[in-house]
Amino acid sequence: MNTTHGFARVAAATPLVRVADTAFNAAQAIALLTRADRAGVHVVVFPELNLTGYTVNDLFHQQALQAGALDSLDSVCRATKELAVLGIVGLPLAADNQLFNCAAVVQRGRVLGIVPKTFIPGYKEYYEERWFARATDKVSDEVACGGGHVPFGADLLFRAADMPGLVVGVEICEDLWVPIPPSSYQAVGGATVLANLSASNELVAKPEYRAAFVRQQSGRCAAAYVLAAAGVGESTTDMVFSGHTMIAENGVMIADGTRFARTPQLAVADIDIDRLVADRQRTTSFGESVGAMKPRFRAIPFTSAQPAWKPPLERPAVPHPFVPQDPDLRDERCAEIFAIQTAALAKRLEHTRTSTAVIGLSGGLDSTLALLVCVKTFELLGLDKKGIHGLTMPGFGTSRRTYANVQKLCAALGLPLESISIVAACRQHFRDIGQDPGDHDNVYENTQSRERMQILMNRANQLGGLVVGTGDMSELALGWCTYNGDHMSMYNVNCGVPKTLVRYLVHWVAERQVEGAARRVLLDIVSTPISPELLPTGEDGEIRQKTEHEIGPYDLHDFFLYHVVRFGARPAKIVFLAGQAFKGAYTKKEIKKWLRVFYTRFFVQQFKRSCVPDGPKVGSVSLSPRGDWRMPSDAEAATWLAELDKA
Repeated sequence: MNTTHGFARVAAATPLVRVADTAFNAAQAIALLTRADRAGVHVVVFPELNLTGYTVNDLFHQQALQAGALDSLDSVCRATKELAVLGIVGLPLAADNQLFNCAAVVQRGRVLGIVPKTFIPGYKEYYEERWFARATDKVSDEVACGGGHVPFGADLLFRAADMPGLVVGVEICEDLWVPIPPSSYQAVGGATVLANLSASNELVAKPEYRAAFVRQQSGRCAAAYVLAAAGVGESTTDMVFSGHTMIAENGVMIADGTRFARTPQLAVADIDIDRLVADRQRTTSFGESVGAMKPRFRAIPFTSAQPAWKPPLERPAVPHPFVPQDPDLRDERCAEIFAIQTAALAKRLEHTRTSTAVIGLSGGLDSTLALLVCVKTFELLGLDKKGIHGLTMPGFGTSRRTYANVQKLCAALGLPLESISIVAACRQHFRDIGQDPGDHDNVYENTQSRERMQILMNRANQLGGLVVGTGDMSELALGWCTYNGDHMSMYNVNCGVPKTLVRYLVHWVAERQVEGAARRVLLDIVSTPISPELLPTGEDGEIRQKTEHEIGPYDLHDFFLYHVVRFGARPAKIVFLAGQAFKGAYTKKEIKKWLRVFYTRFFVQQFKRSCVPDGPKVGSVSLSPRGDWRMPSDAEAATWLAELDKA
């Protein structure tokens, strides 16, 4: 487990096939099993009936073919004695005076078990009922095979003895297409990898439909789903087969092989078993399904150790998990998040019966996004945008650039803007409490933040309005906010949006929602360094205090946040994943340095998250103490930091 960081490498294989030529088909399977083993694959799935071919039709009842299929299975076993990979091949098998469409699970020269197909189609172009019995028609729990007796039935799960969580369930083609597939029961019974040996033929638009089934079943079962379909070597008397191979994990397609290939194909992907198990643990209704369905399976142990497994990972390395890489999907996601924020604020304004929103504007990303949400919300509710009362409150660290951008943005959007300097009030406060104004410590910084919030709250009271919060989820995670300063508001529209996504949202509005002067100023805000602007500017009036220089890159912190909160990943695994995702951008030493900062701040600053204002959840990660994240404010990070030191 430690050597793979909880990943299992799986593959969907489409070999060359000759109809009814069992010796040739065995040789092709052996070649792909060997290739998969060399690639460090733990589990490889072959198409339905690949040792005979799916399209032999009435030849299935020929004893010569049945014997040839068993001989080919023996050949596969003999040839793979030294291979670590778990292979799942298809063949017809006679048992209990019936013929079954089966999947044989083999490893290191042994047949571990044989799984018969449960649902046998007998409609349209499919005539399997003519030849095969259902799994439920069997009598025996074992079958003679390879000179011995092996477990036989649809109630088999193959459990890795050396990799907790790696459990393989097997179903065959049509089994997936019924209302409640056998794999649903297998998943509830503990299977995390669901294998499907398929002979799904090609029709116009069927590939997309088939892929949707695979994605949905993997998501519904919180599992990996590996499908290997029969290839172009099958008979084309009435149908065509493309060799479609797919691997999905928890609703996401992570490998989709080449169709209609005339050479052997092997689609490979690394499945995050830890992630699947974490999702199941967290989704308590998954556990309730176990009690409701009470599935009973026989567990067949195997050893998953795969010495050939090594990085890089055979899956997309995603450095920005909150931000879709595909531009079209990113635009779609931004529109959806913006709509969620808008709907949330609209409801709160309606409930409080106010048509006034008070918002502090710094010229940075967060307050800009919150302002844009306010504008969209007022348009949605048909309110006069003069009710959006923007305040800019320059202090000791306000830069010329950010101050100018606030003015330009409000002018471009046609919004009123009030400017109230906090310098005199802060200096008076320093005198009141005996603070040296030359000492730029936490008191110096936090005084400014709290003075701004006091102005916002009192101005909102004067106007009968609502203070709209601007702080984002990344700042909440790190505690990069002043307690009872920018930490507070009356409703925070940004609390579920991480910093890396805030930038894209503002950019999306600039490119898709506005034009002219508004677009120009938004794009300049996007390119402005992130800063709380609480320390004095440089002599040129520009930003001197830069957040990422002090606490680390938000690219990394958002990556850490996602894997810590969403999946509860261990420090060593996060270091490994970050090394894959940010290869060439950050060294392992840098990753560990900033991960230590993340863990330290994440634990120490929980007290701020324990009392945050209301705000909408927009994605799968949220830090609301009333919803997704309930953590004691006095927990210790020692366990995590100790493991990080060893990573």
